Amino acid sequence: MRLSLLNAAFAFFLLVIFSFAWARESTIRVCFGNTCVQAEVAASPIERQKGLMFRRPLADNQGMLFIFREEALHAFWMKNMRFPLDIIWINSDKRVVDIKTNLVPCRFGPCPNIIPVSLSKYALEVRAGFVEKNKVKIGDQAVF
Repeated sequence: MRLSLLNAAFAFFLLVIFSFAWARESTIRVCFGNTCVQAEVAASPIERQKGLMFRRPLADNQGMLFIFREEALHAFWMKNMRFPLDIIWINSDKRVVDIKTNLVPCRFGPCPNIIPVSLSKYALEVRAGFVEKNKVKIGDQAVF
């Protein structure tokens, strides 16, 4: 009985440790000059598909970083969103290659695709107004 209790306690301890390690890896700090956001990472197809749908509005210093396997014209839509967004597309050199601002939620279909003009490997969704407030522009270097 005592050994079983020790095994259960050890298993719980490992679960807690791995949970904290996973939580740390699922967010990343993304900076443009002196302006940074703490971004959730959406790297798997399921995470990218879900994105920020049905979520509460982001704080000014929050975002979601979409990481793709290769550079392409990665399109987005605002289906099932509850708040407007700015989207910043970033290439493999971590340079901003396109920006769309104040994208409004799409409540009823069909929802239009939002397509960048340049190839990107990453896309950062942030609260609408972030780009204007922080003067993010095409060509800026992203650091993450």
